[in-house]
Amino acid sequence: MKERTVAYFSMEIALEPQMPTYSGGLGVLAGDTVRSAADLQVPMVAVSLLHRKGYFSQKLDAEGWQTEEPVQWKVESFLKEMPQRVDVNVEGRAVQVRAWRYEVRGASGFVVPVYLLDTDLPENSEQDQTLTDFLYGGDSRYRLCQEAVLGIGGVRILRALGCERILRFHMNEGHASLLTLALLEERAVRGERWAFGPEEIEAVRKLCVFTTHTPLPAGHDEFPVDLAVKVLGHPEFKTMPEVLLSNGNLNLTRLALNLSRYVNGVSMRHGETSRRIFSTHAIEAITNGVHALTWTAAPFQKLFDRHVPGWKQDNLCLRVALNLPVEEVWKAHLECKRELLGFVRQKGACQMKEDHFTIGFARRAAGYKRGDLLFREPNRLKAIASRAGPIQLLFAGKAHPNDQMGKELIQRIVRAGKELQGAVPMCYLENYDMELAKRMTAGVDLWLNTPQPPLEASGTSGMKAALNGVPSLSTLDGWWMEGHIEGVTGWSIGEEKELPPEERAASDAASLYDKLEKVILPLFYRQRESFIRVMVHAIAFNGSCFNTQRMVQQYVLNAYFRIQ
Repeated sequence: MKERTVAYFSMEIALEPQMPTYSGGLGVLAGDTVRSAADLQVPMVAVSLLHRKGYFSQKLDAEGWQTEEPVQWKVESFLKEMPQRVDVNVEGRAVQVRAWRYEVRGASGFVVPVYLLDTDLPENSEQDQTLTDFLYGGDSRYRLCQEAVLGIGGVRILRALGCERILRFHMNEGHASLLTLALLEERAVRGERWAFGPEEIEAVRKLCVFTTHTPLPAGHDEFPVDLAVKVLGHPEFKTMPEVLLSNGNLNLTRLALNLSRYVNGVSMRHGETSRRIFSTHAIEAITNGVHALTWTAAPFQKLFDRHVPGWKQDNLCLRVALNLPVEEVWKAHLECKRELLGFVRQKGACQMKEDHFTIGFARRAAGYKRGDLLFREPNRLKAIASRAGPIQLLFAGKAHPNDQMGKELIQRIVRAGKELQGAVPMCYLENYDMELAKRMTAGVDLWLNTPQPPLEASGTSGMKAALNGVPSLSTLDGWWMEGHIEGVTGWSIGEEKELPPEERAASDAASLYDKLEKVILPLFYRQRESFIRVMVHAIAFNGSCFNTQRMVQQYVLNAYFRIQ
């Protein structure tokens, strides 16, 4: 462990589908990052939390209303308990923290260890034993307690494990930014809790890297300073320098921004948006990616093995996918589609036909993602399916348990699907997770994404689809600003101009319907080879670029070991 020089901290991380230590895109990105770091032999160690009850298991009733149930899983089946213990001060109590080890093994056998922190120990009170149970559960106090365990406990557990020579601490979103306080604490003289002097702050800043993932206020945790004092202890919190506070509050995004040598957004567009929001900070951009081997379905892996030797070791080799035989691409796609539709039938969700054009949409159910945009004019959608060719729809995605608007969004989609039955079959699949994501992004004919610009930071589901030859139809935001070539890698929705939300929704819906009726469906049903050429370009242009192999290389060069 002494040779590890990069410590990667994330509140959630997707390691295996059966381990509910993630909720969605942020955690999946973290898992893919660690997998590519292992492939590239980056000397990394990762830290997250052990969520014994997970995010939640989603259940939908007949009307589409979501309820949540805890996830049951056996920790010992996946992880090895480490003997080291550390304390974290929570509300004046010394809460004991342990770590469980998971090994991510790269293509060459190189291992990146992941340590999942856990407070479920008999030495802790019953209340403290549950601090790491639920991902994004509880109130503000519970969230801040968790973030103290992750950031402060994470640094301490790494030191206990022998990681003394870490050169960079990478905070994947602001949830981990309390690690900066642990690093300041290491520089404090006897009798002090933290060292707040300019020299100490600059020394910590040189160690830290911060990736921000959202322009939405809800994604930036902020706590009243009185709560911070109560949870973290020591009244000197109230006298912290302004560089560590934001308008008198503890804002974890601002803390990370002020104490990082390198800050980045997760797409070129998101970098621009972040610079407008945080105008006093230098914010660069490293566009997200996905782990190519993880998200490429077996039929396409076999196809690439035959025609693109070396693609696993060097994802850029997928550029030569332009030369793939179209009949073999279509055969691989049909294998993926049969597997997906067979899974849907097995779940008893609905019956769908292999030769019908299948659109997939799977995102967290949040208002700005506009999952119901496709259903804005149901009669027009029916008419398009009647005139241009049959359409069938597969939807999935969870709403946060406290997000009533997100739950109502799911309900509207389910109700709209019922109104369309007989004309446009629609199925909303429960409990969207890594396994379902793999099936959907490989098995549909088109990936739909409808966020309200400029609120999409990056998005990665369309990247997964591209690796499997599934083109995207998306609003021009996030990564699609970089991956979109009209009619070549997919298609755009709407125009690049600012409009009021309702006017924007009407305009984007009209654009969506036009593209389906006049461009995409005629191509699919009457010019199949041309449609397959779009699929091939999606692989060659987007699959070869929007992967975590390229992304991690950029972090290594620009953030981790950049000479300044």
